Amino acid sequence: MRRRCSPGRDAALTLETGLAEFLTHLGLEKNASDKTVKSYREDLSQALQYARDHLKKSQIDPTDWTTRLVRSFVAWLHEQGYAKSTIARRLAAVRSFGKYLCRQGVLESNPAQALRGPRQDKKLPHFLTLADIQKLLVAPPDSDWAGRRDRAMLEALYASGIRVSELVGLDLLSVDLNDGVITVRGKGKKERLALLGPDAIKSISRWLEDRSALLHRTGKDTQAVFLNNKGGRLTTRSVGRLLEKHLKTAGLDPRTSPHTLRHSFATHMLDAGADIRGVQELLGHKSLATTQVYTHVTTQRLQKSYQKAHPRS
Repeated sequence: MRRRCSPGRDAALTLETGLAEFLTHLGLEKNASDKTVKSYREDLSQALQYARDHLKKSQIDPTDWTTRLVRSFVAWLHEQGYAKSTIARRLAAVRSFGKYLCRQGVLESNPAQALRGPRQDKKLPHFLTLADIQKLLVAPPDSDWAGRRDRAMLEALYASGIRVSELVGLDLLSVDLNDGVITVRGKGKKERLALLGPDAIKSISRWLEDRSALLHRTGKDTQAVFLNNKGGRLTTRSVGRLLEKHLKTAGLDPRTSPHTLRHSFATHMLDAGADIRGVQELLGHKSLATTQVYTHVTTQRLQKSYQKAHPRS
């Protein structure tokens, strides 16, 4: 049975207009990131385009947005060969859109409420071993400012488990090297504290000296912690390219991304006996279930060790 909604406004608008309002709602009221809003826009625009093609209409009315239509859209995604994860994300976007329209009184019920996405294949996160992490952290040369910057970035990513977007968004006022704490703004623009170890503190301190000299040389004035050679804030794409270079130097798996360091942080913390709720808080995960994927990694590794070492395994 579909959940009923209480109509509260004129339902004569088109779904295209509703989509524009929904995206504005995400950005302004829900504090969703630009990346999240873009993702919703792409997913829902595809759904509406499918509806227009399927119904042979130039605009979609609320009365057109039915469970049968949404189910047909999902079936079409399967036929087109989209990955299960993509289909699940598209359906989640349609469900969120329907929930919003329901609250606004545009729809009487959410047509996607009862639909379930495809069962996802469990993929364990890729992570680096402690030995590989050590190789990577010393790969950037310590003989020039760029190498010292890169070493500080990698140390910060691994020591704190922050996302690369959070790393490049760091400002000076967010970093407290005396206490080894940084304030990061995560998903939904929510702030949390992350921790730095002694090695990361040392590397960042050295980089901040180079940073001052770089700003003096370029004549720039910025609060960004990590800068490019022109004195501007580094981008996530730039960090990815720099990581690729150091992976090659260290002879490590080229599949490794900045997010791999976050996975490695969580896995190594749990391996060492850290409390899972503490790790959840450090990672900024809203749900404990998101953090629990790392327990599967550690359990799998324990099983392999047991099977290899135990005489009766």
